[in-house]
Amino acid sequence: MIQQVMTAPGVIEFREIDTPKPGAGEALIKMMEIGVCGSDIHVYHGEHPFTSYPVTQGHEVSGEIVELGSDAGDLFIGQKVTIEPQVVCGKCHPCRNGKYNLCEELKVMGFQTTGAASTYFLAPVEKITPIPQDMTYDQGAMIEPLAVAVHAVMQAGDVTGKDICVIGAGPIGNLVAQTAKGMGARSVMITDVSDFRLDLAKKVGMDKAYNTRNIDFGDALTDAFGPDKADVIYDCAGNNTTIGQAIKYARKGSTIILVAVFAGMATVDLAVLNDHELDLNTTMMYRHEHYVKAIELVSQGKVTLDPLMSKHFAFADYKKAYEYIDANRETTMKVLIDVQK
Repeated sequence: MIQQVMTAPGVIEFREIDTPKPGAGEALIKMMEIGVCGSDIHVYHGEHPFTSYPVTQGHEVSGEIVELGSDAGDLFIGQKVTIEPQVVCGKCHPCRNGKYNLCEELKVMGFQTTGAASTYFLAPVEKITPIPQDMTYDQGAMIEPLAVAVHAVMQAGDVTGKDICVIGAGPIGNLVAQTAKGMGARSVMITDVSDFRLDLAKKVGMDKAYNTRNIDFGDALTDAFGPDKADVIYDCAGNNTTIGQAIKYARKGSTIILVAVFAGMATVDLAVLNDHELDLNTTMMYRHEHYVKAIELVSQGKVTLDPLMSKHFAFADYKKAYEYIDANRETTMKVLIDVQK
């Protein structure tokens, strides 16, 4: 089989290795689609603080089971699946208490362990999540980022009937907004500085979309929701400007959830956070139940994934996918790698 290897920042090679045989509790998966995310881009540019080289990437994936070892449960040959990419110890306090996404020894496929960017991939059955047979492989590869959004939305508890603001209309922000809407939010507004991304957000059903180059964030909040503003603000941009906007303009006693990976040290007004008794929360990856909910939202038509798919590249053109993203950052949402092409 063929495996992708990034040997150094910006250097991608392909090598032929033996196709593995599944043992007990394992399945061999024919990989079909791989999504490229922002963290992958950081690895490509040598900017990911927790990844060393060489590394095989691929953590947003879909494929088909082609061979099973013993003790494979209800999985079957020909089944469409995705893979949860976390490798956890199972022994630390978070793992023992059902929060393995916070494992003290957490490793992630494609970063600290071998990813699925190969024509076939051997996975433990407990990390395999079936997707509906009528779901496309493209959609299956996007269940991972959607699970990020599901976990983020659920950090605020039940959002039914609530007014939600999402800062940042990139792929995760778009999915957070769609998820909040799909999980019963009364109204969802989204902000960004890109008209392209805001137009896409409106196409997938957002109630209000504001370019904060043209309108003050505080004015946008009151325009969308009136003086009561938002019940929850999700920061999916993750910089001092956006978290500062959220803290400054949030309704007293409301909730802010940081979803984006914050680069560098934050400079925030803790005096306002304290005086307004704001609940500042964070979110880290997902767990199996978030995958299940993500699949349900897509199957029920409450989240639309196809409009977010920007372009496909053949497996051999992996590097061209990164070059395309670098050259088209403002108009690129999700790039997919067709592994079998």
